[in-house]
This record gives sequence, structure tokens and C-alpha cells, in this order.
Amino acid sequence: MVIVHAKQVLTPEGWAQNRAVHIAADGRIAAVTAQGGACDSAVDMLLPAAVNLHSHAFQRAMSGLTEMRGPDPSDSFWTWRRLMYRYLDRLTPDDIEAIAAQVFLEMLEAGYAGVAEFHYLHHDVGGAAYGALGELSERIVAAAEAVGIGLTLLPVLYQWGGCDGRALQGGQQRFGSTPEQYVRLHEAAARAVRASHADYHIGVAPHSLRAVDAAGMRAALDVAGAGPIHMHLAEQLAEVEEVQAAWGARPVEWLFEHHAVDARWCLIHATQMTAGETERLARSGAVAGLCPITESSLGDGIFNGVAYLDHGGRLGFGSDSNIHIAYFDELRTLEYSQRLRDRSRAALASAQFSTGRVLVEAAVQGGAQAAGRQSGAIATGHWADLVGLCTDNAWVCNRTGDAALDSLVFGGHGQKCVSEVWSAGRHIVRGGEHAKRRETSERFRAVVERLGQDI
Repeated sequence: MVIVHAKQVLTPEGWAQNRAVHIAADGRIAAVTAQGGACDSAVDMLLPAAVNLHSHAFQRAMSGLTEMRGPDPSDSFWTWRRLMYRYLDRLTPDDIEAIAAQVFLEMLEAGYAGVAEFHYLHHDVGGAAYGALGELSERIVAAAEAVGIGLTLLPVLYQWGGCDGRALQGGQQRFGSTPEQYVRLHEAAARAVRASHADYHIGVAPHSLRAVDAAGMRAALDVAGAGPIHMHLAEQLAEVEEVQAAWGARPVEWLFEHHAVDARWCLIHATQMTAGETERLARSGAVAGLCPITESSLGDGIFNGVAYLDHGGRLGFGSDSNIHIAYFDELRTLEYSQRLRDRSRAALASAQFSTGRVLVEAAVQGGAQAAGRQSGAIATGHWADLVGLCTDNAWVCNRTGDAALDSLVFGGHGQKCVSEVWSAGRHIVRGGEHAKRRETSERFRAVVERLGQDI
């Protein structure tokens, strides 16, 4: 039994003072009690750690390389996407594993305990399958194992270059699968996941209504079982218009009319929704997977957060392109987007709780649901996904309760306060640093320097 003492703990019942969290050998929380006796670790504040619910790990290597405007005067998500596809043609399996390990390490140091990896890079350059169809899924699992992060692997089905069924081109070819091939690929990915840690899970991810057809959707959902289902939805205006023209309905409208969207689903971005669509998604029990830093970077638009929460919606947070992996910054960016749009303050706060409290609880609960992971609360039987924070500094000034959360989210230095992180009981960040930081970062830097900066 491992015992963690904390001066303050956020429990499902609210704030508790001077508690001991007992972690069993299987990585689950055995008990939460009053402090007494010796402990293995002591922290100022203990929170349930969030799951990063949406990541494309390989894109981390592009961070900082897409900020020059090209010959097209109207630079946009679509021009960025073309650059990303060009970069793909240079990545080997070893590169992908090294990049993913660095990404997952940075997530842990930011305070995430798990990740739902939206994994759509499956094949070799040109689209040829590897000898082992699940080669790159196995590399993602290996990277997660190496740094100790919890993993929900979401193999992506990607069939077409658009709603008109056009063939995949260039870097896109590395994503492509027929429904039949996807079933085999998913089986290979599932084997790799099930051979690993007990807290690793498998889900499915039909990429988007632009990239899959009705048969593809059926194939993905057939292999999902009770596992998580993730999908990009209504991210860009051009996407909404394309789907509406081809499928006869807006993306959210079509999905809800043709599939039973429930708590297994996580709909990513959803930045282009009407008021009615916002309410329908909120009432479905699904999670809206928000990536505010990436959505800001790509000019996606602003999620209808105020209305969505007013209707009881569930949401969580991801780092998507991994341009900047910072848990508390994601929460702040969402809140500030609502304030800028509505010219308001404390937009997402409730009558009972501060903005920081609302955002942190939404993040940990929504991320756990989206990942199919029994976490998101410091409670007996849950995985010990915990983040210990230092409050004795100039950023938090030993504040307690919701005021401390608001200081972490809005003070701009929340990530610097992360001192300890446990993922399913694995104590992998100590004193703010991962034990494998040096070797992991050296391998990552070698890959990035070899790839160069010309994309």
C-alpha cells in the first residue's frame, strides 16, 4: 500500500482537509482517510488527474513550423492541413514512437494521467501496409508504456479525401483503410493494448463525415462494442457546407438522425453548431471534446460553451495538435473565448462554484468518460490518477479551495505548480519532472533535428 498525504483534497463530496489517499498494489484507490502515521509522499493539494481526450501525437514535431504565410493570401486550417500531409511523408516508425513518447511525457508533466490517442497514422509512405498491420499502433502503445501514461487507443477509420469519395492523396494515403482492412487493423491494435497495462483500453474513431461513408460508419461501430467512440464533428464552416451538400443535412443533424449518440460518444471540436444542435448534443450524454489551444491556432471558431453547460452538457479537454501541451491553459483558453465572444466575465462559472472549479471538474469527469477509464474522482475503487500540486509559491500563495483552482487556471503558472503525478498508481512525475525526461527528450530532439524545418 502506498499512502499520499495532502493538506487539501478535492473529493466527490467537495474539499477535504488533511487527508491520506491509500493506493493499492493494483493501482486503484483503496481508501481516503484522515491523516495518521507515515506516508510515502506529501503534497499541498491533491486533485484527480484529467485524461487528455484528444491527441495526434505525431504533430508535436511540427510545433512552430507552420506560422509563415504561404502563397495563398487566405491562410487557413486547410492550408495548414496540406503542410501536415507533406510532413507525414518523412516519418518512420522509430520517429513516430520517439515523438509519441515525448508528447506523452509532456502530458504527464502538465498534470494529465491518461490520453485518448486519436491514432490515424497507420501505413507506410504511399499507403502501403506494413508487414504487421498494427505496426504503428504497437509503437503508440510502446511509447505510452515507456513513460507510464494511461492509454485509450482509438484507431481511426479514414476512407476518402472528401464527401465526394475522392481518393486519398499524398500524406493522406498513410491514413487510409477500407472498412474490411480497418476491422483487421483494429484487431491488431486491440491485441497490443490488451497485452499491456490493465488500465489500457481500446476504442474506435470514424474520422469524420468527410472521411467515412455509411458502410464505414457501420464497420467502425460494429467493432466498438461498449468501448468509446470518437469522431471529429462540425469543426470548420467548409466542412459543414460540404457535408450538408453531400449528405443532405448538417453534420450534427445527420449524425443524430442516423445513430444512437449516447455516453459512449465523444464528438471532437463541434465549434460550428447551431443553438438547437448545441442543446441536442448536451442532452445526449455524449462528451464534447474541446481542444481550445489547437482550435485557436487553426481558427476553428468558438464552442458554444455557456449554452452547452446550461443544458447540462458534458465536456473534456485535449491537446490535439500538441503545439503547446498545458492542461490549465486549455481550460483558461476556453473560458476566455466565451468572454471575448460575449464581452462578459466568469462566463462558465455556476451559482455554486467558481470558473476554475467548474472547468476542473468538467475536465476530469468528461475526460474519464470519453476514455472509458474509471478515473476522474478521488474515490475508492477508481484508478489512482492523481496530480499533486505545490501551493506554497508566488502564484497560488497558499490559497485553498476554489480560490486555489482559480489561481492555477487563470494565474498563468498552473503547470509550474505540478509536482507529483500518479497514473493508475504509477508515480511517474516527482518534483515536477519525469524520471525519463532526459533520455526521452534527447531521442525526440534527434528526430526533429534530422527532419529539419522545411515543410
